[in-house]
Amino acid sequence: MAKYVFVTGGVTSSLGKGIIAASLAKLLQARGFRVTIQKFDPYLNIDPGTLNPYEHGECFVTEDGAETDLDLGHYERFLNISTTQANNVTTGRIYQTVINKERKGDYLGKTVQVVPHITNEIKRRVQLLGIGNEYDIIITELGGTVGDIESLPYLEALRQLRWELGSDNCIVVHLTLIPYLSAAKELKTKPTQHSVKELLKTGIQPDILVCRSERPITQSIRRKIALFCNVEMGAVIQAIDAETIYDVPMLMLEENLDRIALAKLRLLEKRDPELSKWKSFLQKHKNPKSEITIGLVGKYNELQDAYKSIYEAFIHAGASNECKVKVEPIHSEAVTPENAAEHLSHLDGILVAPGFGERGIDGKLHTAQYARENGVPYFGICLGMQCAVIEYARNVLKLDDAHSTEMAPDTQFPVIAMMDEQKEITNMGGTMRLGSYPCTLKRKTVIQQAYRSLKINERHRHRYEFNNQYLERFEKAGMRASGFNPATNLVESVEVKDHPWFVGVQFHPELKSTVEEPHPLFVDFVKAAKAKKGK
Repeated sequence: MAKYVFVTGGVTSSLGKGIIAASLAKLLQARGFRVTIQKFDPYLNIDPGTLNPYEHGECFVTEDGAETDLDLGHYERFLNISTTQANNVTTGRIYQTVINKERKGDYLGKTVQVVPHITNEIKRRVQLLGIGNEYDIIITELGGTVGDIESLPYLEALRQLRWELGSDNCIVVHLTLIPYLSAAKELKTKPTQHSVKELLKTGIQPDILVCRSERPITQSIRRKIALFCNVEMGAVIQAIDAETIYDVPMLMLEENLDRIALAKLRLLEKRDPELSKWKSFLQKHKNPKSEITIGLVGKYNELQDAYKSIYEAFIHAGASNECKVKVEPIHSEAVTPENAAEHLSHLDGILVAPGFGERGIDGKLHTAQYARENGVPYFGICLGMQCAVIEYARNVLKLDDAHSTEMAPDTQFPVIAMMDEQKEITNMGGTMRLGSYPCTLKRKTVIQQAYRSLKINERHRHRYEFNNQYLERFEKAGMRASGFNPATNLVESVEVKDHPWFVGVQFHPELKSTVEEPHPLFVDFVKAAKAKKGK
């Protein structure tokens, strides 16, 4: 049966549980084990789909159409595998399942309680990925921080699972903080001790401690932590601040995190870790031969996590081109016809980001116009494609009132309109066009040459689409549709002829870019930006 590794966090949030979980998974995968990761989030939302990007960062969409936590993006980028709905579960989903069962009478009149009904459902969800013997090791990241009220049901479920499965089949990695006090000029272990005591109150003894720190942890500090936290000294792992998240697997390899986990799970090492592709990526990423600047024009730039997958896709594409991609965030509300050149003229390429709602739309339209008229490589994703279409309709087709019915329901020229199947939907959560859909590409187009294929599959998250009633007019004027959904004939990508590189896509290519397989559209876009700078 599958073995289970749980990753918990203490002292403070944002220590990087997701990166540690992904790094451990990468090392185990590199040793030949079949590994996957799942995330359990303690908030009551059913999924992140209705959460504001300022609240939660980006909403990561899986192949099967699940709206999930952005940590699943890290899992996919590190492991080069696809996750599913089963890889991300929220407290809201747990309670919804239990309440639905109660309404159906599945509990035969019993009083429904947190223990055992909620904890049983958590345990069921944890082990769902283990059915079918598809994985050797399943890593589960528990969101939140030990001591949070909302995390208690998860910790109780974990305690029960350790008892049911046995310590050889279920271990706990606890991520904590060793702060450095500059006034005292020393690292302090007390927050970690208190965090472990908090975990012990729930009946859980951690097997491995991963200690985040700004400074190296000495042997005497490790000995002290091991003694007072009741863990083996060799199981106290240093996680010093890294230059990039992609360094973390190599740092954890040096600390023997994977070997210690395998020993505690009573698993024999299959082979030395095969990390040649990872090392090659790091070599190119850290030693670029050139540098370009890409403007990221968006509405949520105050929180970088809102565009997390885009930033990471540029890192992958940059390494592929042996080029450092400097991403400059530009708030779309700041761009006007008068100052567009001031904001955009120094850029080697422009990406207009996804988003929803009317705020900042004018700035995205002005950006698309500037890139089109000045030969700047342009990459529009989702709303970024729609803005390129609206701008072209207004300034080339001379349809002055052209717009999307999302922002202007009564527009005379709805070049972007709601999809027919979306018009009767009233609930907002999980009802967009979500997940992977096929797309057929036209030959000898920019996008087809980037993919080197005529058939692709990409992930979607939207309600509005290009209005095919205007397709012929756009084609005659020089904006061609280069990709179509084969079943519905919906336009999936557009390009501007006689332009160095001007592509808009309705789907989200950033969601499929990984370290080992950079997304071809981002790679080609970076290549085009390099060529512009060269000229």
